[in-house]
Amino acid sequence: MYYFILYVLSILLVNLGFSYIPMIETSIGMLSPVAFAVGGIFVLRDYVQRSIGHHVLWGVGIGAVLSYALADPFVAIASVLAFLTSELADWGLYTLTKKPFHQRVLISSLLSTPIDTAVFLLWIDQMSAGTFGLMVFSKMVAAFIIWNLGNRGVKV
Repeated sequence: MYYFILYVLSILLVNLGFSYIPMIETSIGMLSPVAFAVGGIFVLRDYVQRSIGHHVLWGVGIGAVLSYALADPFVAIASVLAFLTSELADWGLYTLTKKPFHQRVLISSLLSTPIDTAVFLLWIDQMSAGTFGLMVFSKMVAAFIIWNLGNRGVKV
């Protein structure tokens, strides 16, 4: 239950972050510092599913309602749409994949991260190749860390 509560609160916190922390302009596109945290949420989602199974989907719903109530509604809607599509893809692939946990985290993140990023950036009208690439890369950091640790024999 600890992971579930942390997951719901993390969804709320990143939506608050996207509401109040501006994106940073780089030479190739815009980058939100909050995107690094989103990657952590994708990994956390896999930990939640490992601990409570398919009930993880309740976390998306609760996080969405809290985000809409407490964050900028425009950002919350973009985030909810992105989370719903990407988390369902993540959930499905994680569920169907019968590989070790650290590999499932990476595989499901490789699918869900671009979906999440595309839906979010399209909704907030910030889509560009550079911004998309930066956001996907920043969100994949956590998945690569878990994958690397698992490959080194660390229990994750």
